[in-house]
Amino acid sequence: MPSRLPNRAPVRADDAANRAFARHMMGLALLTPEREQTLARRWRRDRDEAALHGIVLAYGRLVLGHAARFRRFGLPVEDLVQEGNLALLLAADRFEPDRGVRFSTYAQWWIRAAMQEYVLRNWSIVRTGTTTMQKSLFFKLRSIRARIDQSGGARDPAVERERLATQLGIDVAEVESMEVVLAGRDRSINEPAKDGERERQETIADSRPLPEDVVAHAEIERLAHRSIEQALAGLSERERRIVVARRLRENGETLDSLGRDLGISKERVRQLEKRALGKLHTVLTATIRDAKDVLFAG
Repeated sequence: MPSRLPNRAPVRADDAANRAFARHMMGLALLTPEREQTLARRWRRDRDEAALHGIVLAYGRLVLGHAARFRRFGLPVEDLVQEGNLALLLAADRFEPDRGVRFSTYAQWWIRAAMQEYVLRNWSIVRTGTTTMQKSLFFKLRSIRARIDQSGGARDPAVERERLATQLGIDVAEVESMEVVLAGRDRSINEPAKDGERERQETIADSRPLPEDVVAHAEIERLAHRSIEQALAGLSERERRIVVARRLRENGETLDSLGRDLGISKERVRQLEKRALGKLHTVLTATIRDAKDVLFAG
């Protein structure tokens, strides 16, 4: 009777293709120093694309190696490889073969820097680090935490914080602040909720007002605006001028100023304003109450 084989997750076509590509790149022979210099000079001097292709193809394994190390940040390896390939092209364009430095040494700096920038841009929607110190702290702190986890917690986190702060010349508080950032990874609102039956977005309360409330509020404001115009029309010309100048302008006039313009005392202006506001209050209260009764009837 044939033995039962364990269930295995199906291999996606793109995963298989990526692995095949990686095996092909890792199997390519590295360039000798002489061949590397020849190709670099041909590209720099003659812009020979065949020479550029030879350099990039030979050192594509550098990109794959760095992408494998940066994959622990949870970002797509394909995107990391793409960033690394762009950096490899940039390194080839700026490489100066006459300086006596191997291209692999020069290119690794560009590849690592490009992937670090990509991680910092995409690890969180919140800016993780902007200064050189913060970027260095981000990556070194993750390495230290990984070593502590591998040692089973034998290392003292407080001692490691102080050691890192001393090494970078910063306060321990800055290290602790970065630890908080690293601990608070972004979470998708599409991930399952605690009950396992819904997505997290379905449990988030919507604080916005209901559509019917928005419509009702807008209608009440429209009616109130029209009621104010009608109520003002019921005032005398002097009362209307006082209310508009005192209450309906951004910088209202003073009682003294209005008294001089109208040829009356400041106290008389105050009395007229009080009487006019009383009339407006009576009309508007009745109007708004009636409007609410109509809008919310039933």
